[in-house]
Amino acid sequence: MMKGRKLRGLQDVVKAQLCIGCGACAAYCEKGVVGLVNDERKGIHPLFEEGCGDCRECLAFCPGAVLDFGKLREADTTKYHPLLGPWLEIYEGYAVDPEIRYRGSSGGAISALSLYFLEHEKRAFVLHTGMNPKKPWQNRTVMSSNRHELLEHAGSRYAPSSPCEALRDIAQSSLSCVFVGKPCDVAAVHTLRASWTDLHERLGLVLSFFCAGPPPGGATRELVASQGITPESVTSIRYRGNGWPGDFQVHYDGGRASRSLTYRESWGRLAAYRRSLRCNLCPDGTGEFADIACGDAWHRHNEDGNPGISALIVRTPRGKEILERAVKAGYLVVEASSPERVLSGQGLQKRRMELHGRLLALQFLWWPRPEYRGLDSAALWRDIPSRRKMRIVFGTARRIVVRRNFNRCAG
Repeated sequence: MMKGRKLRGLQDVVKAQLCIGCGACAAYCEKGVVGLVNDERKGIHPLFEEGCGDCRECLAFCPGAVLDFGKLREADTTKYHPLLGPWLEIYEGYAVDPEIRYRGSSGGAISALSLYFLEHEKRAFVLHTGMNPKKPWQNRTVMSSNRHELLEHAGSRYAPSSPCEALRDIAQSSLSCVFVGKPCDVAAVHTLRASWTDLHERLGLVLSFFCAGPPPGGATRELVASQGITPESVTSIRYRGNGWPGDFQVHYDGGRASRSLTYRESWGRLAAYRRSLRCNLCPDGTGEFADIACGDAWHRHNEDGNPGISALIVRTPRGKEILERAVKAGYLVVEASSPERVLSGQGLQKRRMELHGRLLALQFLWWPRPEYRGLDSAALWRDIPSRRKMRIVFGTARRIVVRRNFNRCAG
């Protein structure tokens, strides 16, 4: 494991631009001195009040500071893939309910699993992310307890989100709940539940979706403005869904007017915005710490009107049991798949292969880095051509220097 400058506290994580805004610190802090702020240029990050001091407790579960992949490999799983992580079973499938399948981003698998839990497992609510009605280009954390609420918030949200901020609501619930989040959110939950007994006992199912890193909230605002629409007049924004993958749709002027862009055009423009440093150092785009992780089965997409097919990676015995019951109850249709099929339609594996070189660049600059325990990034790095390696290392170093990050992380 590469050594370098250590993170001394949560404030260092934020200064080093390693925070991904999951909100776990805000939920965990019993003193109430850690809040969250949504900066449209930088994303969501903690806001520290007097009293936070030199506390280091949050570093133990902060995904910007540490991830322990070694424990995943020691878990009760039978297979491991160097790019996808641990898995029990891999499927391709979709929601049986045609409206859920249509409204969802890629077959509605996460919504279908969540609805099954609410209706058959008698769960309290699903904790996930939805549109902020006051600022539709931003997200907010929501709790859905029925089909109508799930459908209202179905579909991808390509902006920063912080679902872990409401983990205390799960811990204090009278019934167990479902958590849905980005891979980094789920990683924080996975670590926290080991020491937070009430949270562990109330987490009925943890779901993740594949993630390439959310653009800052201001990216959507600027995209809307580029279409000649005043952001303040916007009433709703839908990034995709209502078909596979579906269009980027903006409703404005009280909902009387609307405009749309194709998914390819909108995502291409949003993806061009600078993501956080931590997103560029992400080792897990496929939800390795979840019970079940879902994403687009892009290898099945042919622009033929198919309403959506999801790839489902079952990672834990708990996830396997729940999926089997959901299929038996008629909420999902699935067929066996493989790591090769899933990866053939994804580009997330490239980031993991290049991770070692990006960490090297931070080491050369004596820049704080996350600690990824049990992850052999060097093995994947060896397969990259030498010229590409040089571009990755020096390109990463150059971006840090150009951003003047040294000044922001001084001290």
